[in-house]
Order: sequence, then structure tokens, then C-alpha cells
Amino acid sequence: MIMDKDLVSIQESRVLMENAAKAQQELATFSQEKLDTIVEVMAVSVSKQVESLAKISFEETGYGCWKDKVKKNQFVTQQVPTYLRSLKCVGVISKDDEQRTIDIGVPFGVLAGLCPVTSPVSTTIYKALIAIKSGNSIVFSPHPHATKCIKAALDCMIEAAEESGLPKGSLAYMDTVTKDGTKELLNHPSTSLILLSGVPGMVELGRCSGKPVIYSGTGNGPVFIERSADVRQAVQDIVSSKVFDNGISPSAEHSIIVDSCIEPQVRTLMQEQGAYFMTEEESCTLANLLFSETGKHRPGMVGVSAKQLATRANISVPDNVSLLVAERKYVAKSDPYSRELLAPVLAYYVEDDWMNACEKCIELLLNVRNAHTLTIHSNNEEVILLFALKKSVGRLLVNTPASFGGIGLTTNLTPSVSLANRAYGQGMTADNVSPSNLIYIRKVAYGVRQVEKASLKQESTIQDHDGSINAVQKVILDAI
Repeated sequence: MIMDKDLVSIQESRVLMENAAKAQQELATFSQEKLDTIVEVMAVSVSKQVESLAKISFEETGYGCWKDKVKKNQFVTQQVPTYLRSLKCVGVISKDDEQRTIDIGVPFGVLAGLCPVTSPVSTTIYKALIAIKSGNSIVFSPHPHATKCIKAALDCMIEAAEESGLPKGSLAYMDTVTKDGTKELLNHPSTSLILLSGVPGMVELGRCSGKPVIYSGTGNGPVFIERSADVRQAVQDIVSSKVFDNGISPSAEHSIIVDSCIEPQVRTLMQEQGAYFMTEEESCTLANLLFSETGKHRPGMVGVSAKQLATRANISVPDNVSLLVAERKYVAKSDPYSRELLAPVLAYYVEDDWMNACEKCIELLLNVRNAHTLTIHSNNEEVILLFALKKSVGRLLVNTPASFGGIGLTTNLTPSVSLANRAYGQGMTADNVSPSNLIYIRKVAYGVRQVEKASLKQESTIQDHDGSINAVQKVILDAI
């Protein structure tokens, strides 16, 4: 019998959401302690498979480096749970005895989760952990090109969680994935919030659903090396960050802007670190390989090593090459190097001073309207502050490798692999997404004064022209 996959997917979405909504009724009664126990079990169970899941992910998608994916998986199964343990999300989360107020955390309800093909396993694990931590049910629509690894990670966590008391249906995924089925998931009446990562083609569907959307994904982040920086450390940070997982980490650097007075030093140090500066002809050849005529990434060119890219472009490079650099002067929509470079490739700009560098960063950010991440290497606090004030980004990283600083590994940002950005004005936050973004706060406030004592005694200052108090004004004052 021939089945219509779209109809099957749509029906599956409806069933999964109805089950999740039913499970949510029970899940909403769980204490924070009970939720924490389940989250710990989930993290422990999947931590035993971080290497195998990394290999499955690489084999299925062909993106990145499986050894680096192991590190990402370890981050979300070890460091993230450590952070989550001390976090209160549901029930009484804070109490102010002096002001006589109480904050109560309330789950949003049922979440719809979409994960990227670039980091499918780590993102899926993270979303599952923070959803359950905050008392929400979540149903995933696996990325069509990463279904095997996403389902494997979820199967592991679902089994462990349900054995520990998680209501069946609270954590689930679509088995038959189609665009129509995913659309049904997003639009289902039970869907309370959409967690959308790295699938820009689904942003419009999320927006049209009328549901709140938290959008996170890769950025087009520039990095500026200012003259006061520790140049050697800055170069080491940038190169190590950009080559990690072959350049597909969400906050990785995509363009480098160098203060002209330190440019020769930066260039030399980058070459020592394995960077190869391409000629203009080589840059054009590589750009044609990376992007199609429509400006989209060509299949099989994302997350590929520098050596492989050079070979495919017939570019002769040293054996130690780890990064390809394209020297540019201007930012333009027609220039492929002004876009996201999801590979160990950097666009390279030189500017006379920090003010021109500042404008260049703004141009790069506006070119793709991504409002994601900007990095600066500098020891001039005034320049750093001015960059922070002027840039429309979710996070400004200072003196740190962006791939690691953005997720909170080398900074004190919230440990997260879902880095939100108000891309295209659609996302509801620019935070490192955490369980705190998946709840709303119910305010409890005790009365602390009587109405009579709360009245403003300023009647003598509000008078009509004849010196008498206006009757309407007096009523308003008495009512305050």
C-alpha cells in the first residue's frame, strides 16, 4: 500500500502534541527536585554515548570533525548539568521578605523543537535537558539530514527519563519528518513555544504560527583585533576557534578586521598558526565552490577542512594548513566572503583605526541582519565599551575565542549551545538560551500599606486658576 508521507507526518504531529499536552498536565505538578532527578538521569545516560553519537552525526551529515563533536557533546552532558543543578525554574524561585513579594516559575507548556544539521546531537541533548528542567514537554522535528543521530540521542534520554518517572509523551520526536508535518507541529493549538535552531528556512513558518519563537543558529560574527590587544594571544584564539569543528560552531568568527598598525604582525602570526592567505584568483575559485549562483551553500562544502577545500579548489597549500584567508576591502551583498562562511575560511579586512573598524563590523552585521555575536581583542576599555554600545548583537565577546566564549566555556555567559539572536526581528530574545527562557514568572505581592496612607499629599500644588483644587484631580490623588 502506498502511503502519503505528508499525511502520515501531519497525523503523527497531531498525536504527539496531544500526548505531550496530556503529559504536561502531570509534569506541571512536579517539584524542582523531581525534575532535577530526571534531568540528571538523562544527562548521565547520554553521556555514555557521546563518542558514538559524534561519529554517527559526522557519518550522517558529513559536517565538521567528529572529535570536536565529542567535545561539544561532553560540554552539554557534563558542564551544562553542573550549571543546571543550582538553578530554580519552577515553584517558588525567589522570595523577598522585606518587599513582601514572591516569584513563582511556571512552565510555558508544550515546546516544539527544531535542531540544526551542523550540531544536531549537542543541540538536541541541550534542548531536551532544559525543557524538562523547566517543567515543559517538548516534541522534536528532527532535521531531515540528521534524523538518525537526533533520534539515537533522544531514544537514549527518553528511555532513561521515563524509567525515572517522566510522564510518557513529555519527551518525543516525529518519526516521519516532512515540511507539512513540521508545519502542523508548529501550528498545533497545544504548542506554547517554538525552539528553532539553525534552520533559517523555518523561521517564516514559525513567525506565521503566531507562537512565540526563540531563534538560534550560526552567525556571521566579525572579530576585531585592536592595536592594544595581546596580538599573539588574539591570533591563537581566533585560529583555534575558527578551525574547531571545521568552522560551524554557532558563534565562530567569520570575518577578521585588523588595526593597520599591527597588520604585519597579525599576518605573520596567522601564517605560523597554519593560515594560508589566498590570492584573489584563488579566493574567487573557492567562493564559487562554497556558494551557488543563488548565494546558498553548496552541498558537501559546509564543515569541510581547509586542506580538503584547497584540494577541491586546486589550490596548492602547505601541509600544515588549517585555515584559508581571503583578503577583502569592501562589504557587499554580491561578495560571498561577506556572508556566513561555515568552513575554516576567514574574510580578512584591514582598517586604519578602531572607528573605521567599528563601521566595518556594523556593515558586516547589517549585511546579513543576524544580530548574533561580535568579538573584540583589545585592552582599551573605552574602545570596548563603545563597541558594546554601538553594535546590534546579542553578545559581545572580549579577548576570548568566539566558538568557546559564546557558549560559556571560556566566559561566564550561561553555558548553552543554543545562542539566540533576533534574526530578521523574529526571535523573542538574544540570550544564551537557558531554562529561564522557558518559563514565565507569576508575581505574588502582599499588601504593605493602606489606601489612605498611600495617598499623595500634594493637593496644594494642583490648583485651578482661581486657587481651588480641580475636583477630578482631587479624586485621582485620593485614589493613588
